[in-house]
Amino acid sequence: MKSPAFRAAGAAALSRAPLAAALTLALCAFNVQAQEATSSTTNPSSDSRHTTGSGLHAKDLDAVKVTSSPFGSTADQLSRPVEVLSGEKLDEVRAASLGETVAGLPGVQSSNFGPGVGRPIIRGMDGPRVAVMADGLSSADVSTVSQDHSPAIEPFLADQIEVLKGPSTLLYGSGAIGGAVNVVDGRIAETPVQGVTGRAETRVDFGDKDGQTSMARFDAGNGGLSIHADGVYRNAKDYDTPEGRQANTFIDNKSGAFGASLAGDWGFIGASVSRFNDSYGNPGEPGNLAEGERGVHLEMHQDRFEVKGGLNDPWGEGSGLRYSFGHTTYDHTEFEGDEVGTVFKKDANEGRIEATFAAANGWKTAVGVQGSDSTFQAIGEEAFVPKTDTKAIGVFAVAQNTWGRFSTDLGARVDQIKYQTETGLSPKFKPLSLSSSFGFKLNDNWRITANLDHAERAPAEEELFADGPHIATLAYEIGGTDLQKEKANQAELGLTYRNDWMDAKVSAYYNRYNNFIYLTDTGEQWYHEEEDEYLPIRQWTQGDATFHGFEGEATFHLANSASTGDWDLHVFGDTVQASLNDGGNLPRIPPGRFGAEFRWEASAWRASIGATRYMKQDKVAVNETETAGYTMVDAHVAYHIDAGATSWEVFLDGSNLADQDARVHTSFLKDDVMLPGRSASFGVRMFF
Repeated sequence: MKSPAFRAAGAAALSRAPLAAALTLALCAFNVQAQEATSSTTNPSSDSRHTTGSGLHAKDLDAVKVTSSPFGSTADQLSRPVEVLSGEKLDEVRAASLGETVAGLPGVQSSNFGPGVGRPIIRGMDGPRVAVMADGLSSADVSTVSQDHSPAIEPFLADQIEVLKGPSTLLYGSGAIGGAVNVVDGRIAETPVQGVTGRAETRVDFGDKDGQTSMARFDAGNGGLSIHADGVYRNAKDYDTPEGRQANTFIDNKSGAFGASLAGDWGFIGASVSRFNDSYGNPGEPGNLAEGERGVHLEMHQDRFEVKGGLNDPWGEGSGLRYSFGHTTYDHTEFEGDEVGTVFKKDANEGRIEATFAAANGWKTAVGVQGSDSTFQAIGEEAFVPKTDTKAIGVFAVAQNTWGRFSTDLGARVDQIKYQTETGLSPKFKPLSLSSSFGFKLNDNWRITANLDHAERAPAEEELFADGPHIATLAYEIGGTDLQKEKANQAELGLTYRNDWMDAKVSAYYNRYNNFIYLTDTGEQWYHEEEDEYLPIRQWTQGDATFHGFEGEATFHLANSASTGDWDLHVFGDTVQASLNDGGNLPRIPPGRFGAEFRWEASAWRASIGATRYMKQDKVAVNETETAGYTMVDAHVAYHIDAGATSWEVFLDGSNLADQDARVHTSFLKDDVMLPGRSASFGVRMFF
């Protein structure tokens, strides 16, 4: 059965959003008072339409500072492949999960275990090969342990999101061999805040989705001391698909933070505390509500404390010192109906110190130390990994220079990782990473880049020590205690072109893995007495593998007129293939895709409509089913109003407008779970 008409569904959703309405009214009243106090007519700095580097065009996004670069470089200055989401573009793609938020970038897709779980997949790699970070420190959750665990990251509170494609172990260690996603939240101000700024948003979903999201952010300062507060509330009911209701796909999320810092020309120092609460259903085990049986659902809780600081020019002009420390307490409970099934707990500490130097001959260098200490344990039916203490420390150095049209980045890192389990196993690993990147400007329009990387990864806890039923994957998993380091050697070539009417970039990469770790069927079965069923026994093992792919995008600036506005056409495409060298494809590799988006922006309006074609995925592993192709059609329209020190934006977003049957090939649940059908979101944003 399809959902009711958009109008009726929208009215029903609005009637269930008293928190959103109250939040908006309260912020309106607060902002009126702030305007009267300041009598300012300056557009708010929080407004993405009036912030340098957050505009529409690719060349503007490439000018945004990449915080994950130790030298404060912009995306277009780096030879390594980096994508940055910020400003209006980030506003248009914010979603309930981090993976879904970044999934529109070339080379990036999302895992799927229902709408509550979406972890980024970069060039076919995910899980323990892709680091998820908040302001440069690990998110310290357990999303890599199981596919039904969500990252403890709230994309609605991000200032910008940086996606590092390809091996990123140089800066972030063993868990970033496939890439990294860094969410910049701005909870600790690094530069002085003057006055009061902030933003708020409330939106309702209707059509085949039924939910609402409200957020608010507040920053205030006197030019020295700055304070910050933010919060998000999200509630979504089970969604509909073109084939009917997808049971147990609800989400209920609450998160927020407070931060304070002192900043000036000398640098900054500050601290923040945050809390992340998340509850969501597992559509793979929906239960039967008609018989009073509730499905499996997860309740997650994380408390986080961070300290960050930095000194400007401590050893002369161009030098710097940055340090950060985070302590995280995490737990989540998996409920089977109303009964507690398994409890996962993790306590983690992580610290990082980074010093940069600038020499008279043009060389910029950075050296740093990163260390972490964590304890993970699972209690209950699905405790397939024993209690494990993990200690890691890494030392790295990078250098950068430019000679006319030529630029280079060089670096090396060595880590030591030690595990200690309650079963007595205590393996140690010493991953080594080496990297070199080169860029050459052929002329004012063309630039070519080349990257050579050697990266190593220590096996993760679940790969080493698993021994028990893993219900999320419906298998009995056995770890490989004799697993060796995973080693990757990658080469990549990139080409960019820019002029007044076009911005384009393409890249091709080839990655050869030695001792690639993967889960294979043994052909044996294990009897699961509680469910009265047999589960396949799967073993973590190793073999050589090859990943290679291509990605590209181009934005054509068709017209730029004061009377008719700016007209742009954006096209993109990507593909990745992954196989074992001994024969056979690796499982759950994202399908190739291509798409186009037509955009228009005038003084107050902006609108876009686009389509992305996901190809059929028939290059599958043994016992893996194929996935049919589908086309997703999306549209956005927004109206922007500047009113002195306040800006308002009313928007309407549409998704899957063609009402396609869509199944995510990277999901373990793809044969049972579909994406939502035709849906829309209506909302209001306010900047002050």
